[in-house]
Amino acid sequence: MTQWQKTACSLCYVNCGLEVQTDGRKITRVRGDREHPRSEGYLCQKAQRLTWYGDHGDRLTTPLRRRPDGTHEPIDWDTALTEIADRLRAIRDDDTGGDEGPMAYVGGGGQGNHSGGPYGHALLQWMRSTRLFGALSQEKTGDFWVNGKMFGHQTCHTAEGVEECDLLLVIGCNPWLAHGFNRARNVVNTIKNDPARRMVVVDPRRTETAAAADLHLPLRPGTDAYLLGAILALILQRRGQDEAFLSAHTEGFEHVAEVLRRIPVDEFITHTEVPRADVERAVDLILGARAMTVRVELGIQQGRNSTLNSYLEKLLYLLTGHFGRPGTNALHSWLTPLWTESVGRRSAITGFDYIGGYLPLNTLAEEFLADRPDRARVMWVDSSNPANTAADTASFERAIAAAELSVVVEVAYTETAALADYVLPAASQHEKWEWTYFTFEWPVNYFQLRPPMFGPLPGTMAEADIYARLLDKLGALPGQEVLDRLTEVARTDRVNLLSHAAPLLKDAPGLAPVLLHLTLGRTLPAGAAPAAVLWAGCHQAARRMTVQVQRALGTGLTGPALGEELFDRILSSPSGLAFSEHTYDEVWSLMRGERVRLDVPELLEWLAGLDPAQDRPDPEFPLSLIGGQRRSHNANQILRPPAWRRTDPDGALRVRAEDLAAVGAAEGDWVAVVSRTGRVVARAEIDGTLRAGQLALPHGYGMSVPDGQGGRVVDGPRINLLTDAADRDPIAGTPHHKDVPVRLEPATAEERDAAQRDSERVRRLVTG
Repeated sequence: MTQWQKTACSLCYVNCGLEVQTDGRKITRVRGDREHPRSEGYLCQKAQRLTWYGDHGDRLTTPLRRRPDGTHEPIDWDTALTEIADRLRAIRDDDTGGDEGPMAYVGGGGQGNHSGGPYGHALLQWMRSTRLFGALSQEKTGDFWVNGKMFGHQTCHTAEGVEECDLLLVIGCNPWLAHGFNRARNVVNTIKNDPARRMVVVDPRRTETAAAADLHLPLRPGTDAYLLGAILALILQRRGQDEAFLSAHTEGFEHVAEVLRRIPVDEFITHTEVPRADVERAVDLILGARAMTVRVELGIQQGRNSTLNSYLEKLLYLLTGHFGRPGTNALHSWLTPLWTESVGRRSAITGFDYIGGYLPLNTLAEEFLADRPDRARVMWVDSSNPANTAADTASFERAIAAAELSVVVEVAYTETAALADYVLPAASQHEKWEWTYFTFEWPVNYFQLRPPMFGPLPGTMAEADIYARLLDKLGALPGQEVLDRLTEVARTDRVNLLSHAAPLLKDAPGLAPVLLHLTLGRTLPAGAAPAAVLWAGCHQAARRMTVQVQRALGTGLTGPALGEELFDRILSSPSGLAFSEHTYDEVWSLMRGERVRLDVPELLEWLAGLDPAQDRPDPEFPLSLIGGQRRSHNANQILRPPAWRRTDPDGALRVRAEDLAAVGAAEGDWVAVVSRTGRVVARAEIDGTLRAGQLALPHGYGMSVPDGQGGRVVDGPRINLLTDAADRDPIAGTPHHKDVPVRLEPATAEERDAAQRDSERVRRLVTG
């Protein structure tokens, strides 16, 4: 029977609202949800292929245990959880290595799959461990670190006023394909066609967004900090700083100005290889803007000088007063923050800071391979595939082999699952209650809890149930009589539930999500128990920003009644709802402290030390590879079957004609991309939008999929065979994936034959 159901897209963190038509367990049509209060029916091309997420040959439907020969055998749930619990308990009780504990936890949700995260973190705390890794620490923690220094807390996070600005400055991203803000293509087209509005794009490549811009600055890869530093210096030379804004809302400007005035502007601009006249025009547009907003992404957050880049892009709008007004940058609220504050803690193994509660994913292998008693001993991976997504695949493979226990909680038999001791099959995002957690909007912010479209496949469980059963096996939970008593409290006196549970949580506060799941969760609509953890967040939000929640809900309720109303509204709003509404003068209430700190000593010292003479390509690897380019039909690694793609079946290496000809190759040939750590063979495709010396490989490929004949075939390039985990930001440890030093070589005859055979096998899967 066909029916239309509401859900959200999980292929990028904008999480647009969707309506999907289902027939049995299949998604047959997808359209934008016009009732979604934020995306209002917007839909891009990727969401229409969502059926490939939960319906393919790699779905897991039984727990697996690794045999001595490296293959897996199916086992029942009770056996799997009992054996895992026994090994976890033994490792925890035996561990004397240090205060970071024996477990490393990787993932815990993402891109709209967040319900399991709080429950997995409960297990991490039971293991007396702090080592947390994930996609955020592969991409964003340098930005979090800067936010903590400038706005007072690492959970302060910036938003953009793209719909009201008269100047959109885009740095290191391509919203036309990567989205990243609401209704991105509509916004780009609107600005392009409005004579009163302007757009400037800073990107080495002439992207689709750059082609629509008034000005494109095609800088040399890796020189963003030089260009941004030069622009800031020119703004000061022209006295373009907003003195009134700086005086009213910031401190430390004079220290920043002192460093900017010493920048050798001509030398920096020459190093970027952008014409001086174009840089001057960019400054003209910035100083002439009524309301500028700056949009950045991984191009600078995974580029050279990445944490410094995050600082300089914030100085652009803060020094010019484009902050906290309509059409400018601002901060946003949270229902509950997606990350935490973690100042003062460092890894004993690598010395890297915990930022936002995370350690750099680039350092995961080092935590296991160190010859020390305090090394990590348990690798727990949930809704993540670091064997493909973490830098330096070979080092990750050594690390998981070195773990005393490795467990993967996952929907599909991923490359990481294939290496683990145990694999636990989770229900997909479409088979359980889920929510969108990337709530990055200002001044109105939104949240969407979505019910399942299908029941869980037989043999699978929602992550919340997996962790609850495991923690029960570990003896971490109270008996059924206590849980029944708390369930009755949840049913009759919900607002006081946590005070009744306080004695249980005194020594184990991390178990709160699991207790809510097993008590309050039993009183919620069928299957909605994992959403019980949101109840506490609703009360915190109602206390933290009472007026703004009242505004969004249109209610005069206060105190606990407001938190209860917010939770009930979330449960009953399948298209999502606004949970907070601020006025622009209230942006300062989202900071810790009253003034923005402009002078960050570590970053000013870094900026002052930039030296073009010391920043030259390695002659052995003279080309710059974009590792993980976003294209029309690639996404994150949750879409595994090759058949979902309508274009780019091989995950082509995009390259300029002259760079391809230099190794005696032509378009369509198989060529080898060689780095310090590995070698990948890819089919060449000429792309004149790249700069000379720049190459691009897409993300979302390199997955081993069933070939339909009892074997498996790798679909496209595994790009992290090329990346070096040690080539990373010195503060946040984020990798330089957008500027990987490589060279091109002709593929050998053997490599060409193997690549062609695999390509043909993949294409047979698509057509068959």
